Amino acid sequence: MRDIVNVGEDYGKISFGQLRRFSLREIQLATDHFSESNIIGQGGFGKVYKGVLADNTKVAIKRLAPCYSPGGEAAFQREVQLISVAFHKNLLQLIGFCTTPSERILVYPFMQNLSVANQLRDLKPGEKGLDWPTRKRVAFGAAHGLEYLHEHCNPKIIHRDLKAANILLDENFEAVLGDFGLAKLVDTKLTHVTTQVRGTMGHIAPEYLSTGKSSEKTDVFGYGIMLLELVTGQRAIDFARLEEEEDVLLLDHIKKLLRENRLNDIVDGNLKAYDPKEVETVVQVALLCTQSSPEDRPTMAEVVKMLEGVGLTERWAEWEQLEQTRNRVCSLVSHQFLWADGSSIDQEAIQLSRAR
Repeated sequence: MRDIVNVGEDYGKISFGQLRRFSLREIQLATDHFSESNIIGQGGFGKVYKGVLADNTKVAIKRLAPCYSPGGEAAFQREVQLISVAFHKNLLQLIGFCTTPSERILVYPFMQNLSVANQLRDLKPGEKGLDWPTRKRVAFGAAHGLEYLHEHCNPKIIHRDLKAANILLDENFEAVLGDFGLAKLVDTKLTHVTTQVRGTMGHIAPEYLSTGKSSEKTDVFGYGIMLLELVTGQRAIDFARLEEEEDVLLLDHIKKLLRENRLNDIVDGNLKAYDPKEVETVVQVALLCTQSSPEDRPTMAEVVKMLEGVGLTERWAEWEQLEQTRNRVCSLVSHQFLWADGSSIDQEAIQLSRAR
């Protein structure tokens, strides 16, 4: 692991392993002054530009949303240092950064094959989508990267916004997690503790959405939704499904298809060849990861084993039993609401519903 160099008083002279501090002028030249034509992505954190450094190195430059809080620049740099020691083949490594009183900029290697989301849903005419072996590698690569962040970083790093758009693909189509720790980086710009939810609707775990508190299990939920994206090629939320009288949330949509034994309808139409048993394994792992209670979700170390088939059968049997009970209770409660006079609803059914 690289040696940490104390920031000290003159944090403008940071030397941290191979991490480089760029001047704003260098960034402006690399992006043609943040030209709109160079934007390759954007979200709640800011915009990402394709750039070319003076030595012709292609880079991806993330310009975070503006912030002017006192002390934010130094705090941001300290967090950049901490995150830059997270080194794993499935994590996107920082090349460098740029800070000014009003700018927070991160510089990454440019990923030629962009993101998994691009490869699933933004193909140009004639381009081939991801085949099943590649999708499996993405599932394993993302799992290994998250396991490293959760189990082998001190302090541990929680991604908080895991989705297909934040999983990048190198020249060999190997999965590389991007934006890990970015929520923490952004929060260091604030002068108070924040519980603001960071993430993308449809990927956010229910407990994080309701309380603003995240944990490793928050990432496990997001990972499960990402697996469903991999299998289906669809978005986590898609209002177009309403036109077909289907569920807007991908998670609910998949559960419905599974109840109806329609595995073939779950699989992305662009997948011409796949192993049904392997698809079933990935879907089962995804649903175990997206259980409403964080305590019921596996750890990422357990996820890796289950993707290999170890321990999956037992946990899936438990999930099916819980799901059957939950569906029966929901059906009973719905029946009572439809036919009771409103005051004689089965209290036992309600209590069961609450317990689940």
